[in-house]
Amino acid sequence: MKKYIKTILLIGMVSSMVGVVSCKKYLDKAPESIVSEETAFKDFRNFQGYTEEMYNCIPDFTNRYWTNSWNWGEDEIQSTSFNFHIVNKIDLGDFWGWQREFDGWGAGFMDNNGANTNNDRMSKGLWPLAWYAIRKSNLGLENMELMVNATDEERNLIKGQLLFFRGWSHFMLMQYFGGLPYIDHVLPSDEPLRMPRLSYQECAEKAAKDFREAADLLPINWDETVAGRTTLGKNKLRINKIMALGYLGKNYLWAASPLMNYESSDSKSYNVELSKKAAAAFAELLQLTESGATPYQLLPFAQYSTNFYTRGQNFMIPGGTEAIFQGPYWGAHGSTYGTAKQYTTLAAGSENLVFAPTANYVNNYGMQNGLPIPNLAQADAASGYDPEFPWRNRDPRFYNDIGFDGVKVIQGALPANVEPNRYANLFTNGSYRSDISGSRTGYINYKFIPRTANGYDQGWNYGENLNIKVPYMRLADIYLMYAEAVTAGYNSAAATAPGFSKSAVDAINVLRDRAGVGRVAAKFLASSDEFMKEVRRERAVELAFEGHRFNDLRRWYLLAEDPYTLKTKIEFNRAAPLDPTKDPKTNKVANLSEKVILQRPFLEKHYWLPLKRADVNMYPEFKQNPGW
Repeated sequence: MKKYIKTILLIGMVSSMVGVVSCKKYLDKAPESIVSEETAFKDFRNFQGYTEEMYNCIPDFTNRYWTNSWNWGEDEIQSTSFNFHIVNKIDLGDFWGWQREFDGWGAGFMDNNGANTNNDRMSKGLWPLAWYAIRKSNLGLENMELMVNATDEERNLIKGQLLFFRGWSHFMLMQYFGGLPYIDHVLPSDEPLRMPRLSYQECAEKAAKDFREAADLLPINWDETVAGRTTLGKNKLRINKIMALGYLGKNYLWAASPLMNYESSDSKSYNVELSKKAAAAFAELLQLTESGATPYQLLPFAQYSTNFYTRGQNFMIPGGTEAIFQGPYWGAHGSTYGTAKQYTTLAAGSENLVFAPTANYVNNYGMQNGLPIPNLAQADAASGYDPEFPWRNRDPRFYNDIGFDGVKVIQGALPANVEPNRYANLFTNGSYRSDISGSRTGYINYKFIPRTANGYDQGWNYGENLNIKVPYMRLADIYLMYAEAVTAGYNSAAATAPGFSKSAVDAINVLRDRAGVGRVAAKFLASSDEFMKEVRRERAVELAFEGHRFNDLRRWYLLAEDPYTLKTKIEFNRAAPLDPTKDPKTNKVANLSEKVILQRPFLEKHYWLPLKRADVNMYPEFKQNPGW
């Protein structure tokens, strides 16, 4: 089996898990395309070339297709002009839709026909690529002894990357499908496959071992290594200690969460010990970061959008100093002519397809003083919320992320007949409201596009160099996960994890301070249950529309619970004609109410995605998820 390996830059085709376990398929190459294992693995340059292919196993979920669906919680709803995106299938309870066989347009990042490691963003699918990367990691790890012309530093860099990708690939699959076989060796082709599905927590412990060892082997910054100096200034995406610690903590926190704990132990509460392990990993990461030992830091709020898009620069990948983990960015201007157009309405010169924030999700954005709004249509003296002035004194992230009625959309010159659409007419029956080609909810999403991204200012044109890319993990997420893990592990908002001085509530306040939002109020600190509500609300606001909500609701065991099955809209009238000279935040509305657009028909089975039928038919121990 180990006579030959594929060439360093081979672009392989693996058909789902079947291709992963077939050594013969993997190795059968034309004679001119293979080299001996001794050559491929003999030194750092060759081995790193072999390892680099795994970076192309990280799907760009932001730009996987021309337009893209990655928010499947109650956070977002699509206009009705098209129905091929995964979110539509999720809304109907048809979770088979993640699979290529059920998603003919290929608009989802979860699957594809084969494990393509080329530079085509549209050919990436998580399911085949994760299994591919697992096998490739194992092949590399089993050939480490052939790396004879290398320093200890170089061996550590290679082994650390291989271990990380093995752990990350398993983790990414586990979070959607539950416990799986943890493949930590090369599977022989001449033996029947009989590896059983482990429980989620059994699988997570094995992933944790890989992440922990990777963190111990890898540097904080490749630029500060001898090997990394050959690619100085181009090492930002290379796997490092901070990435490994981030996923070590996330892996433990997910395993500790109610859904995963229930799958493994029949308890729907947090697993305390796993929560403490998660907190320890995050504490180690944050201590390094806050001490200045890493290049990572929170972006100032004035640069907040740099987390998600850049423009006016030559293909600069978004993320700045805050993005911890993100994959390669293929296809310059792919987002310019695709993703960028899915947030602006037809009335503003875009196209029919619009992804709009749901009203119930926008309700998570509280007031600038840090207090939540108790009810959209009800005044609240404590927070200062007034339903006649619903846009006034809100969390600054509300104004960054959400387009609301009266906001100026089109900045430049307009034909006279289009002039009425310069401002967002999001009131009931306004020109920006349309089930087919506008907002179904009364809001639009500005988190990932500049205000000029419309058909008249054309902020998505070639000269803008608009590049949209949402990271898999950023530093703000680490603070949020630390707060959750500490609260679950130590049962107090005031608790800290060993090795880091900040408490759970301190971690939340770091993010609120950055955004200019009031700190967590004392009334939420009396019990861990009350504080956890604020942790979850803060997570909903800070990480809004970044692809976290669906998995968060699942792991918290809330996905199928009311009100999380609902998607709503707001209905209201303007109390007076729009005055362009006034700040739209101060506009008065009348008859504000919230209406249900749809209720998703979720059952117990919807907490896990169904596995592919072809794969569960391979052998009896690889069982389908319950209910599917």
